[in-house]
Amino acid sequence: MSGPEQREAERHPHTHSTDPGTGSGPSAGTRADDGSGRPAQPYRALAVTASNRASAGVYADKGGPLLVEGLRAMGFAAEGPRVVPDGEPVREVLEEAVEAGYAVVLTTGGTGISPTDRTPEVTRAVLDYEIPGIPEAIRAEGLTKVPTAALSRGVAGVAGRTLVVNLPGSTGGVKDGLAVLTRLLPHAVDQVHGGDHPAEPGSAGHQAGHQSAGHQSDSRRNSRSESRSESRPESRSDDGSGGPRGGDPR
Repeated sequence: MSGPEQREAERHPHTHSTDPGTGSGPSAGTRADDGSGRPAQPYRALAVTASNRASAGVYADKGGPLLVEGLRAMGFAAEGPRVVPDGEPVREVLEEAVEAGYAVVLTTGGTGISPTDRTPEVTRAVLDYEIPGIPEAIRAEGLTKVPTAALSRGVAGVAGRTLVVNLPGSTGGVKDGLAVLTRLLPHAVDQVHGGDHPAEPGSAGHQAGHQSAGHQSDSRRNSRSESRSESRPESRSDDGSGGPRGGDPR
């Protein structure tokens, strides 16, 4: 570990390391060290499939297993999928998950514009606040492949300490959503649970660091200037009048 990396680790000893490009790593999806010396435990996650036909056995659920696989690949202790009809059963599962203390709930299905698609409405009823950027990023990912991705009304947000994200019902939509979540979900969950992180560019801490570095740079420049002045006894010096001393060479 280099000097700067070691100093950063000392400043933030409880921050888990995550590869920003993939969202995976030795501690992605894992609780930050609490200082007790006990092995870190993975965050619990639940996959939920909202589908009237899959819950009735008309066809097999394909999206839910993909969610479980994706969550486990991110390091979460994933459970499910729970397959329920769209609407109120989804709300009930979400409320149970929040009460049970799951860190993450990913849902698939019920996010479209048909009369039976009610997952966004019942999800909002459970959330304390929304995180609009997550579903926006998921829709943007899907739009690179199919124009109908713009019709997904999925939402994301936090209820208690549980991060809930709606994904589309198609397997392609689930894969697109997981591609986005792999890059940000472990970090987002850690933040919901009070995790620390390095100062971002533009933040007060970052600016303070730049100001400190600038001050040190100015000090070094002044020191070098003084050294050069001392080494050249015949150079001009200000006599207080704002001009050079008489007789000094120009």
